Amino acid sequence: MELAYIPSPSTGVIHLGPIPLRGYAFCIIIGVFVAVWLGNRRWVARGGKPGTVADIAVWAVPFGLVGGRLYHVITDYQLYFGEGRNWVDAFKIWEGGLGIWGAIALGAVGAWIGCRLRGIPLPAWADALAPGIALAQAFGRWGNWFNQELYGRATDLPWAVKISEGPNRVAGTYHPTFLYESLWCIGVAALVIWADRRFKLGHGRAFALYVAAYCVGRSWIEYMRVDEAHHILGLRLNVWTSIVVFVLAVVYLVLSAKLRPGREEVVEPDRGPAAGDAKTPTDAADADAEDADAQAKGEAGDKPGDKAPSLVKAEDAPKDTEPKDAGRADAESAPGTASETASEAKKV
Repeated sequence: MELAYIPSPSTGVIHLGPIPLRGYAFCIIIGVFVAVWLGNRRWVARGGKPGTVADIAVWAVPFGLVGGRLYHVITDYQLYFGEGRNWVDAFKIWEGGLGIWGAIALGAVGAWIGCRLRGIPLPAWADALAPGIALAQAFGRWGNWFNQELYGRATDLPWAVKISEGPNRVAGTYHPTFLYESLWCIGVAALVIWADRRFKLGHGRAFALYVAAYCVGRSWIEYMRVDEAHHILGLRLNVWTSIVVFVLAVVYLVLSAKLRPGREEVVEPDRGPAAGDAKTPTDAADADAEDADAQAKGEAGDKPGDKAPSLVKAEDAPKDTEPKDAGRADAESAPGTASETASEAKKV
């Protein structure tokens, strides 16, 4: 007897006139905004400039969406290129299907391009964005709830999700793996924020911690799912991917801590001139004009018959010329000065 369960929405799209608002896309968009907002706060706290995270996200997000979709289509090609399938469906991203591994991998390429253009290190930017990415995944997983997909094995637990009859699914109550992963991602975000404050993680280690922690949760959540997937040695492909990526993240954490301990002191250096040395274009033009004028006068003074004196270096001046101060000192020290004569006259 079903005492309680999580109901699924009857539809994953709401139409505002001719404009469709899809729940899956809405969750992805909310996740992106949350990631950029939190990443910007963390970036500024580490000494970066406001707006830099958003500028680089303009590169990272499109690359990430393409990478996520490519990973899903490649690993689940039978859904789009099998018998009776339509390959055009591979482009219908709004129907669901984004692989986080491909999104992170290709998104990192876009982020690298953006960081190169801004002259900042990619690891520092990734550290600032790491907990935001985890929160973005937490929001994005609710898109699976709208599409009634990626649920787990059948269960009668009070938090089971109720799935209706539809293409490639059987009505019933199942483990809400989307909810499990959403809660796990929130915990990962909290872990990264705490560890970053406690241990001052830098040089990409906060991002590596996010990757390792996410892989731990994804491996057991993936094991619960019942949707069609490729298996290797009895384990789903994404479980093996989680294991491999987890090992790589831990190795990076250990090696990075030994080779580059501490945190970056400057994450976004000012590549322009120092404030005291800065010159406006007008100042530079005036300085060039003055130099040119001085040079012209010097050349004119060297011509015979010109009244303008030539420029003479101090060391080339005649050596028998005595300073005025020396002459004044001699005059004051000489006997019989006017002051001494007046003083003697008073004594008499």
